[in-house]
Amino acid sequence: MKTQSPVRTLAQAGLIAAMYAALTLLLPAPSFGIVQCRISEMLTILAVFTPSAIPGLAVGCLVSNLVGLGMGANPAGAWDLLFGPLATLAAALLGGALSVSGFLLQAFFANPIASPFVLGISSGAKLTVSLAMVGLLSRGVVMSSGGMILAAFAGAMLSMGFVLLLSKWLHQMSLLVVSGVMIGYLCSAVTEFVVTFASDANIVNLHNWSMGSFSGMT
Repeated sequence: MKTQSPVRTLAQAGLIAAMYAALTLLLPAPSFGIVQCRISEMLTILAVFTPSAIPGLAVGCLVSNLVGLGMGANPAGAWDLLFGPLATLAAALLGGALSVSGFLLQAFFANPIASPFVLGISSGAKLTVSLAMVGLLSRGVVMSSGGMILAAFAGAMLSMGFVLLLSKWLHQMSLLVVSGVMIGYLCSAVTEFVVTFASDANIVNLHNWSMGSFSGMT
């Protein structure tokens, strides 16, 4: 396997950091504040294509926050120097992890369309979270972020376990992918059935969770 030279990796990271800082400082009004909306955060998608984007984005965010603090444009102050790069680093790491998971599934199933969404892994995670969330909230208990993560992990493992169980009888990888699609549709159907009888608050909470957020990092 051909590896990238350290100099090239460092150059890419530096370029991405400079791009992040430039895009952030280009529009300082929405980029700094208690509620921030940075167009530079779109660069986190680069972590899917190159690992050097992960440190580059974190350094770019740190440099941007330092400059913003020096300009007096960052009311969050020193807190943003710590939690801002951490949130950006988490988003970049997640983007890289998603690309790696897709690559591993495609390599295992020898199918270019295999992914956590196609194989029903994501649907299984949402199913267990919806069951746990609706069940607990109906009893007045609010699920913590850790509880949602554990429920999602359990659902994802169950869905993947069913696919691997079927591999004992289905020896063609294409049929395994189709079985994963079927499991995904079944999980989605059960989730929609549960949501039908849930309260409006439960539906909103489940929708917000399924959209994803890095707000908990800060």
